[in-house]
Amino acid sequence: MLAAVLEAPDRLTLREVPIPEIDDDSALLEVKSVAICGSDVRILHHGNPRVKPPTIIGHEIAGVVTKVGRHVTRIKEGQRIALGADVPCGQCSWCRNGQGNNCATNLAVGYQIPGGFAQYMKLPRVLLEEGPVTPFTDGLSFDEAALAEPLACAINGLELVGMSLGKTVVLIGLGPIGCMMIDLARIMGAVQVIAIQRSALRMEIARAYDADAYVYSSQENIVQRCRELTGGEGPDVVITTCGDVAAHEQAIEMVAHRGFVNLFGGLPKDARPMSLLSNTIHYKECFVTGSHGCVPRQHEAAVRLLENSRVRVKPLITHRFPLAKIDEAFNVMESRQGMKIMVHPN
Repeated sequence: MLAAVLEAPDRLTLREVPIPEIDDDSALLEVKSVAICGSDVRILHHGNPRVKPPTIIGHEIAGVVTKVGRHVTRIKEGQRIALGADVPCGQCSWCRNGQGNNCATNLAVGYQIPGGFAQYMKLPRVLLEEGPVTPFTDGLSFDEAALAEPLACAINGLELVGMSLGKTVVLIGLGPIGCMMIDLARIMGAVQVIAIQRSALRMEIARAYDADAYVYSSQENIVQRCRELTGGEGPDVVITTCGDVAAHEQAIEMVAHRGFVNLFGGLPKDARPMSLLSNTIHYKECFVTGSHGCVPRQHEAAVRLLENSRVRVKPLITHRFPLAKIDEAFNVMESRQGMKIMVHPN
């Protein structure tokens, strides 16, 4: 089969490799669609302790099951399935309590488990028994189903801030996650969604999601503007769906008393330290958290939301490439010319 093999930092090589062999407890997936995530770009250039080259990365995946071992009962040959990234060990206290994205074993597709930038991938026993493996119907495209993984992470982010009926929400950063969260916040009860973005290209794509207000962070004081838009109180919920230290600081400054801030967007290693007055948190009695990844329950919910068109991802898919042009796909991703860049191995 053709695969894009990560051989070393900055070296992603297209080559023929054997199709993975399966045993009685595993299955084989024909990969139809895999999206490039920002974490894939970071792994390519800077590596990751959980990624041991030579290996295959890529974790936003959808495909067709072509072969199953004789002990496998969760999935069947011919099924269309979407995969998530985080795979609980199933044994530790975090996993037993449904919080497997905090598992110390920290298994993940595209990390310790070879991923989707290949024509086929093996679904090992631990993934089939514990992980996010969700069948989906013919009415959902492979490209859309692959994006259940980031949508599940968005679900985790909004659940952690106690999203509920009647809340006002600010999203700082309108990349794919920020746009998904506009739809998601609505169906989770938001009465006002304010969307903030710096670049014009992403702002135009995000306008398809019909937020109540769009604010250019390069042109306005976003703290002041968000307070104005919420009657002077500040928003109940602020999510930083971008990797910017200033946005993290502004989120805490603007949030309402007793409000919630989720520092969702991870920061680069060379980012400056965050600066804030802890008295701001003290006197507001606000809550500051972060979130990462998702659990299988959230991945299944994401697939069902996509199947029922409750969250839209089609507007986010701006580029599609065959696996043979994966270098070009990564270049487009890094240039920020689009939103979700899809790779089609088959």
